[in-house]
Amino acid sequence: QVQLVESGGGLVQAGGSLRLSCAASGRTFTTYAMAWFRQASGKERAFVAVIDWSGGRIYYADSVKGRFTISRDNAKNTVYLQMNSLKPEDTAVYSCAASSKLGYYSDSYSYSDEYDYWGQGTQVTVAS
Repeated sequence: QVQLVESGGGLVQAGGSLRLSCAASGRTFTTYAMAWFRQASGKERAFVAVIDWSGGRIYYADSVKGRFTISRDNAKNTVYLQMNSLKPEDTAVYSCAASSKLGYYSDSYSYSDEYDYWGQGTQVTVAS
């Protein structure tokens, strides 16, 4: 089993930055792909970014590419999402997720169903 706990959310002005953290516990965490998803009020959950266990393969949603950076520190069992140049449309509950199924060359990384474990989420609000 893997437990994920997000932190770092809050209120920020448009153009500002915020860093989210996802602390994980579990024996096999270092072998899991880790992702961030977000869900805005009244909308479906959307993929944000994913990083493989080695940190060598990373994908971003087009909407955040160039602004967000995902990273992981396996020694600390933590995944990060650095968010820069935040926009009001980034407002959402951000959740981290772990997958034991995704392979290094998988093209299914944006599908919620591919992830086995989810955190409770942290609210990010970007004000104009």
